[in-house]
Amino acid sequence: MSTQTGPAHDTRPRDHAFTPGPKGLPLVGNLPQFGKNPLAFFELLRGHGDMVRWRFGRNRCVFLADPDCIGELLTETEHTFDQPKLGIAFRTVLGNGMIVARGPDWRRKRSLVQPSVRPKQVKSYAATMADCAVEVADRWSDGQRIDVKQEMAALTQKIAVRTIFGVDTPADSEAMGRAMDVAQMEIGKEFAGIGALLPGWVPTPGRVRIRKAAAVIDAEVGRVVARHRDGGEERPDLLSRLLAAVDESGTHLTDDEIRDETVTLYIGGHETTSTTLVWAWYLLGRNPRVRDALAEELDRVLGDREPGFEDYARLTYTQAVVKETLRLYPAVWLITGIAKEGATIGGLPIEEGTRVWTSQWATQRDARWFPEPEEFRPERWDAEHGDEIAEYAWFPFGGGPRVCIGTRFAMVEAILLLAVLARRFTLDVDQSEITPVTGLTLQPDRDVTATVRAR
Repeated sequence: MSTQTGPAHDTRPRDHAFTPGPKGLPLVGNLPQFGKNPLAFFELLRGHGDMVRWRFGRNRCVFLADPDCIGELLTETEHTFDQPKLGIAFRTVLGNGMIVARGPDWRRKRSLVQPSVRPKQVKSYAATMADCAVEVADRWSDGQRIDVKQEMAALTQKIAVRTIFGVDTPADSEAMGRAMDVAQMEIGKEFAGIGALLPGWVPTPGRVRIRKAAAVIDAEVGRVVARHRDGGEERPDLLSRLLAAVDESGTHLTDDEIRDETVTLYIGGHETTSTTLVWAWYLLGRNPRVRDALAEELDRVLGDREPGFEDYARLTYTQAVVKETLRLYPAVWLITGIAKEGATIGGLPIEEGTRVWTSQWATQRDARWFPEPEEFRPERWDAEHGDEIAEYAWFPFGGGPRVCIGTRFAMVEAILLLAVLARRFTLDVDQSEITPVTGLTLQPDRDVTATVRAR
């Protein structure tokens, strides 16, 4: 399965121009509208045009909705666009890791981290992914009531702990999970609220909570790093590879850098996949036709055996289910950049310092690029008979030089976990409407409960 590129469904000339967005208020600009519901606000901006001016507080902003323009932003990051300085809550949790770093510092860290998640390494983690899913499947029983969010979070956390930390596990993984939940919530609150405009020294209740959560994360990661350093033996886990990595000058990552990159990998390998799987079960429960088509493929390809890495390429419909889930409910729902001197979009200059925004949620639900955009239709990803999808109309992992380096890890993980569980069970998810909430990732607004049904 691959993203198909070709002519988009919109056939109008692509002559771009900046258009004004909704009128804002003095001092705060459009922040109240954005903070009330960021996803609805981005859809509102999309209705104003493909390159829309608005204000976040006093900051000049441009919102992009057209895939061509989005591609320019993503591919020119590190050249004519800078990574923005994210909020206090975000930096407290992720430090100065690869997601936050800029310029030479970012290039150095990426070169050190990337070998840990290359295809060969991801292949070596596939058995761990499948084994952890089998443990869950062996525990489930027909008629059992489960909290889907809790089950998927526990599963992906176990995988993250095993693949990142190896045989060592945090002393209290539940405490670390709770700390991550607090971090997720507070990042979302600060980003969409007045906290985004407050100086870093203002001790808001949310910032107090997130510092406490970060202290728990730091303590657990620090303990495991220390045990790895003292162990001496070679290990196949991600943390060991980070500890052994050296840059061109022969320099290792510092303890602080190890902490930041470990937390980044943990969030990438746990939060995003867990969230994607919750949304996948929710969508499958509401679409019996898709659920049946998925079951047919799993029976045909796997029979009575569990999937392995070699099945990844064969499970094309399972891949399409995951891609369509990521289209409708992208775990990462927002990308921003800061225009440098000489920056342009669509052939038009953008003033230095302007903050440029784009949203996976808004673009991936645009009828110009995806017919019947609200429909859960995995068949649109069929390589031969599906829709022609414009490049950068689907970008749940970003793109360009700063594309998520864990993309393959996340896709393999989501597909293998879904294959293991959906081969044996269906989930009758409670069908009341679920509203997505913006935090560090796009989360359901409430518990997602379901009844397990053996196939």
